[in-house]
Amino acid sequence: MRDTELYRYLLGIEGPWTVERVTLDMENQRVDVLVTHPKGIRWPCPECGAMTSLYDHAPERAWRHLDSCQFKTFLHARPPRINCREHGVRQVRLSWAEESSRFTLLFERLAIDVLQECDILGATQILRISWDEAWHLMERAVKRGLLARGQRACPRIGVDEKSVGKGHKYLTLVCDLDTGTVEYLADDRQQGSLDGYYQGLSEEQRQGIEAVAMDIWDPYIASTKSYVPEAEEKIVFDRYHLMTHMGKAVDTVRKREHRALQQVGDETLTKSKYLWLYSEENLPEKHWERFEGLKASHLKTARAWAIKESLRDLWGYTRKGWAFVHFKRWYFWATHSRLEPVIKAARTFHRHLQNVLTYFRHRVTNAVCEGVNSKIQTLIKMAYGFRNRDHLKTAIYFHCGGLDLYPGTH
Repeated sequence: MRDTELYRYLLGIEGPWTVERVTLDMENQRVDVLVTHPKGIRWPCPECGAMTSLYDHAPERAWRHLDSCQFKTFLHARPPRINCREHGVRQVRLSWAEESSRFTLLFERLAIDVLQECDILGATQILRISWDEAWHLMERAVKRGLLARGQRACPRIGVDEKSVGKGHKYLTLVCDLDTGTVEYLADDRQQGSLDGYYQGLSEEQRQGIEAVAMDIWDPYIASTKSYVPEAEEKIVFDRYHLMTHMGKAVDTVRKREHRALQQVGDETLTKSKYLWLYSEENLPEKHWERFEGLKASHLKTARAWAIKESLRDLWGYTRKGWAFVHFKRWYFWATHSRLEPVIKAARTFHRHLQNVLTYFRHRVTNAVCEGVNSKIQTLIKMAYGFRNRDHLKTAIYFHCGGLDLYPGTH
């Protein structure tokens, strides 16, 4: 078999294109493949598909293809251009590459697989491309995936913020709680950050939203109430975030009590911070003996911890009515505890009780968003941080967006 025929099959070149010449450069370890087409061919307009005669050719270009063994392989051609009556001069679509790309479709598919498995630097070394080329491939894949997905409404969504740098810099994330994918990203965590997601949906799509899990954060609440019909019945304040607020209250009690005890030489609470923040069943065995003694003491912190653990039982009920009864009893205990941080947290929960109890209608939490947050943090660590916010968004969509990133191949 001639080398031209071999590379026609290897590159998947289809008529009217043919391989005219294959050049091997041993010194630079590369293969250059020139493809051409016969004269007198009529080409379809890329806009309307109308068959039109050749107008001229664009200058010769090269596309990186899959390696031939250890040799880099480049495909060369002069793209034809046509003069459509309706759309004017246009370059015809090429079967081996997308418009404006300098890589063949098959190389892009390989690059996407590699980029999904390692960081940018590792991908550049494996693929033997530059850092800028790797980012260009990733950006193209994300743009292609977002375009194919379009703006869609998910029945159950989670809204959360992600800290992405010092100085209170945040991203707003909207996740599909059923698929665990990132549906939307925006800068900051203001009302306008979330407004952009809802504004991209049609009225019918917004009506199709069944539940929205979030933290008690007024800008997100206001945005959801502005756009989602019957939002009061659909907003669910996340269990994890509520318990985080309660955990902070317990820690504040511990700090104050620890300072007071130290002033009289009592070190009972020294190095006990994380013992009080554990859920009882998750406490490491090596701390059991000490913690049993601390719980049995008359410490204010022990009382705050007991109130926290009682709140956890709220989500164990199967019916909203019984959960409400439990909360009333818990609220009386918390507000009569004479522990200011606990009282403050309890009153916050009471003000938003309606959307705490909507959990028993929808049974959703923001655990999926927390998992996505963890993945994003891993991406940031792998990249040693992102100075460019747009690059971070691209990486999030690429790894967490659930997008169809691959280009179509012939």
